[in-house]
Amino acid sequence: MTVTVRQLAEWVRGEVLGDGDLLIEDARVLGDARPGDITFVDGERHAAAWHASPASAAVAPATIPVNGRPLIRVRDPLMAFAEIVRHLRGRPPETAGVIHPSAVVHPTVRLGPGVSVGPFSVIGEDTVVGEGAALHPGVVIGRGCRIGAGTVLHPRVVLYDDCVIGSRVVVHANAVIGADGFGYRPQDGRHVKVPQLGWVEVEDDVEIGAGATIDRGTFGPTRIGAGTKIDNLVMVGHNCQIGRHNILAAQVGIAGSSTTGEYVVMAGQVGVADHIRIGDRAVIAGKSGVICDLPADGRYLGYPARPEALGKRVWVTLDHLPEMRRDLKRVMERLDMGDE
Repeated sequence: MTVTVRQLAEWVRGEVLGDGDLLIEDARVLGDARPGDITFVDGERHAAAWHASPASAAVAPATIPVNGRPLIRVRDPLMAFAEIVRHLRGRPPETAGVIHPSAVVHPTVRLGPGVSVGPFSVIGEDTVVGEGAALHPGVVIGRGCRIGAGTVLHPRVVLYDDCVIGSRVVVHANAVIGADGFGYRPQDGRHVKVPQLGWVEVEDDVEIGAGATIDRGTFGPTRIGAGTKIDNLVMVGHNCQIGRHNILAAQVGIAGSSTTGEYVVMAGQVGVADHIRIGDRAVIAGKSGVICDLPADGRYLGYPARPEALGKRVWVTLDHLPEMRRDLKRVMERLDMGDE
């Protein structure tokens, strides 16, 4: 597709500076852009790369000066560029409302208008799927599930019985929602499984990454709050109550019965012990281990997770431990305390 800079600006509601009739063939990031491409400049730190780039035009914020090539001025260059890429490279939308002949849909299932069910998908009895939902190939949905309008389940997603999924939820490939929680009691020298009789509730506008797992509650629900975004390979244990608009990065693990507030951020590989409470807007650095409750509005890091300022002091101190040990040994020798 070949379009003008002015047409691109109309797509993203941007202001054109320079030649609006210049033809653009493709959109590429700064490091890959070629003549005939439009790129994007995400702030002044990339201004030098833009000036050195062979790209013909750029999407940029107001802080980037004109250098003889057309600019499209917008408030958020990254999202505007993403919209341009979608237009230039977009594929025709999948046909809605198609049930593949190989899909197995129980007679009691209720499908809303425009629901698509891909090859070899299975939907169990008494499940309800809302309008415009899309089930990609190999999806397996158990009995009694509720799936909201516009939700997308990518290939090989598994929903166990009685899961409740809100509207406009996106679940990526191989995620498993509603498997049994990891609960056992020692009896007579062996581990006896505690029955997992609850379910999972995922509220509206949640995104769940590939290979993520969310376990059902023991007797009630495990909940994921509206707007929360869960990265690939995240584990949420049984009975957890994850708040609204959380961000859980890759390989986060949250043990059972823990609770988070709203707008909590956990960076990659954070581990949270069971029965922990984390307050609103807490930010936890990568690889931290949370073994006690964390108050709202704090930044935490390390193991155990401490307030950021204290954690940094601990890390600096650890770097000096060998020399501190040598100094302590010399002091003890001078005080004739070497054998104590």
